[in-house]
Amino acid sequence: MLVRFLLPGLVLGAALTACNSRSDKPVAQTPAATPAATTDPAQPALTDSPNTWYRQYRGLLPGSSDSITVHLQRLPSTIEETTNAGLVGFYTAADGRPHDLDGSMPAGTDSLTLRDISSEATDDNYVSPVWRLRQQGATLVGTREGRPVRLQLVQPPRGIQMVSRSFAAQVPARPDHPQDTIRGRTSLHALVPVSGVAKEALTANILRGLRGDTLDSKPVPALETLWKEQLSSFTSDYQQEVGLMLTELENDTSSYRPFATLRYEDQTSTYVLWNEGDLLSIGYFGYYYSGGAHGNYGTTVASYDTRTGRRLRSTDIFRPGTKAQLEKLLGRYARLALGLKPGQPLSNVLFENTLPATSNVYLTGGGAMFVYAPYEVASYAQGEIRVFVPFTALQPLLKPGLPVGGRGEVVRK
Repeated sequence: MLVRFLLPGLVLGAALTACNSRSDKPVAQTPAATPAATTDPAQPALTDSPNTWYRQYRGLLPGSSDSITVHLQRLPSTIEETTNAGLVGFYTAADGRPHDLDGSMPAGTDSLTLRDISSEATDDNYVSPVWRLRQQGATLVGTREGRPVRLQLVQPPRGIQMVSRSFAAQVPARPDHPQDTIRGRTSLHALVPVSGVAKEALTANILRGLRGDTLDSKPVPALETLWKEQLSSFTSDYQQEVGLMLTELENDTSSYRPFATLRYEDQTSTYVLWNEGDLLSIGYFGYYYSGGAHGNYGTTVASYDTRTGRRLRSTDIFRPGTKAQLEKLLGRYARLALGLKPGQPLSNVLFENTLPATSNVYLTGGGAMFVYAPYEVASYAQGEIRVFVPFTALQPLLKPGLPVGGRGEVVRK
């Protein structure tokens, strides 16, 4: 799964001075990077925010003749942690199944560490293959599970070229109390297309997806507008709720609440899930923490036909009247994803013994991935449930004209 944001460890605050007043002073804002102004979604900035990028690398899996494309992103550092940038990515092996990658790249170095975190690549002891790489010009060289591997930068990408844009801010709970150390954090990371015959339409629909629109007819927001809306909403909610809590805690010394639970967080990120030929698939990841034992997260996924920029919703992918057939396939392939043997009840892991066909689905060159949020079909401890069904099984259920035929990523050498 793609979840990689955790609440950072923080030094807890100093004593707070009692005060019953609040103010509407401007929020304290600390950009993770300083993006150029984006007022027209059809004219995005042409450069990445500092120390962030999306790249494609091409090579062979060690000991295999399978040629793969590794789609890799360097994410913006958090406000507190600036020395160890995060990496996410994926590649697809010969069976067409996407494999998720997670890792890090220490600042000021040419070294990368990646882990295969897909359930299929992780053993019963939760040990997964590790890639240890270093940059040599346009090449990543190193090992995967101790075996040599070499990945060559694909330039231009075999798909849509995209730039990485990031925004971040720390928000004081009580802006008129400068001595407070309690801060909330909010951030937005987006990928903006800068190539393709339908660049403008594609950009508009990605921005709609980033905002969570359910209709493609809504007016197109600018990226900076999205960030301002997110920052304003978070600031208002955080200061009204946590600011009041802090004042109450000062006035009632018998009450206790760990300061860590007052450091709310709101993160939105964009991931490339597939980008080749005429197909682009994107994941919009959201994480929100508002006190308690843990935060909530989920990934909304979407595929786009890059010939037109149009979003491909589930009704654009599957033929009408195929729901029962699709759910039968999902039950079969869910057992592989969940580590169950054929015939074992799905209810050994899921809430029910069936798996509904979610509309939260995206396409790759080899099949369709169905994504279920925590609590949707299983407990929070199970994380996101992702079930891949290959095109070989889905073919009778698909609508014609999808941008996937004959454009698969994997090439046999």
